[in-house]
Amino acid sequence: MKLTNETHEQEVQQATQEVEMRKKKIVDASYRLNYHFMAPSGWINDPNGLIQHKGVYHLFYQHNPYGVNWGPMHWGHAVSKDLIHWEHQPVALAPSEEYDFEEGNDDIGCFSGSAVSKGDELYLIYTGHVGGKSPKEVQAAASSIDGIHFYKHNQNPVIDKPPEDLSQDFRDPKVWRYDGEWYMVVGSSVNGKGAIPLYKSEDLIDWTYEGEALEADENQGDMWECPDLFPIKDKHALIVSPMNMADGKNIIMVGEMNYNNGKFTPESVKEIDDGNDFYAAQTFEDEQGRRILIAWMDTWQTDFPTKTEGWAGAMTIPRQVVLDGNSQVKLLPAPELQSLRENNQYNENIHLSPNEVVDVTRNDLDHSYEMLIDFDLKKAEPYGKLGIELRVSDNRKEKVLVYYDLKTKELVVDTTLAGGDTHSSLNKTKINVKDQLSIRLFMDTCSLEVLTADGEAWITNRIYSDLKNKGTRLFTEGTGVIVEKMETWSLKKVIE
Repeated sequence: MKLTNETHEQEVQQATQEVEMRKKKIVDASYRLNYHFMAPSGWINDPNGLIQHKGVYHLFYQHNPYGVNWGPMHWGHAVSKDLIHWEHQPVALAPSEEYDFEEGNDDIGCFSGSAVSKGDELYLIYTGHVGGKSPKEVQAAASSIDGIHFYKHNQNPVIDKPPEDLSQDFRDPKVWRYDGEWYMVVGSSVNGKGAIPLYKSEDLIDWTYEGEALEADENQGDMWECPDLFPIKDKHALIVSPMNMADGKNIIMVGEMNYNNGKFTPESVKEIDDGNDFYAAQTFEDEQGRRILIAWMDTWQTDFPTKTEGWAGAMTIPRQVVLDGNSQVKLLPAPELQSLRENNQYNENIHLSPNEVVDVTRNDLDHSYEMLIDFDLKKAEPYGKLGIELRVSDNRKEKVLVYYDLKTKELVVDTTLAGGDTHSSLNKTKINVKDQLSIRLFMDTCSLEVLTADGEAWITNRIYSDLKNKGTRLFTEGTGVIVEKMETWSLKKVIE
């Protein structure tokens, strides 16, 4: 099969050189993360093409190599053997063809998509976008033998327009194989509501439209981005990133997929993460059979203070998606993260009276750590609050609060007093606990991921507190509590 093209190779080389040049110019990068994935420089958003191919994990991502703002979209690329230590690779895809490039137009690019293995080849299926063109978005394919250098197919675009009844917003193809056939869902909308068109193929090039797999109800946003439909246990799950959905940014539905009629029937729906900074989640099945999820650890609605340092955007820690016996979705931190642990400290049986604060600051702990706290609630009052203050300033005026509200039964992350350029917010998620509450959290230089230890609820936020703020304090309001166990590990730096 003939592949294109010389122009693409030139654009990739130029973009890769730009990344390296800008990397050298990053100065005073105080907020560079230590164990979360970032690009060497420039802007990043959606994770793309997550896959394990021939034993190697690949993380592609939306990337502007030429600046710290969203711009002409490229596919950045990194590889790993353990999901934790990433090695940056040359830019994988760059705008170069009439379906993803237009001279003088910055609203162009190789938009989000997915990756699949086809024998020894690694295929990327992505959206070619040219703003102002009709259609503005089409689907295209590129492939690679070595997993590093990608060539666009001369049959592109493999889908040259959206279905007639759907909108011109037609992007973010996610491809998977089921029962010997290739399937693809694409993000779109119909009549002002999110929709997921479904396609089928035998060779990843010739695609047949199978109709809409699912259409949003009136409360689920007016366009669905970054769809991801996949089998899990005896069910299927669908992830979408709804635009303009009240109190929703990234939802997962569990239900039944009928491949005969091309319809997905949801039976449950939940927000994946109730924090501010979580969007465009994508999953893949690795060679161990695990379903791994990574998301963009930012959103369009928040600021990017790190632009002054020459970079913007990061990814969440990898999370394993599991279903319990009742088909409820839970996400667990990838076990590989435990390899970063060091300097363990263990405390137990800390008794807090009502309205008490106990300082548990570790002077040897910087801003990259994991913490696990078990609260004994058996004697707690049915009201009040209990939790922990993080990133506390010397004068106690600046802090991030993580607590459980016994009256409302909500896990809360409060950044209204975090200080610096932190987006001020109060994020909550309902959880039902009785005798014990186990909270786990991952802090990094400018991020905080909080979860219930069983993986049922998550809250993720970017935190830009003064780096001098290192205090940590347990606290109660209106109730006493026993902290059965508090365990902390510093986490080693793995990202440059």
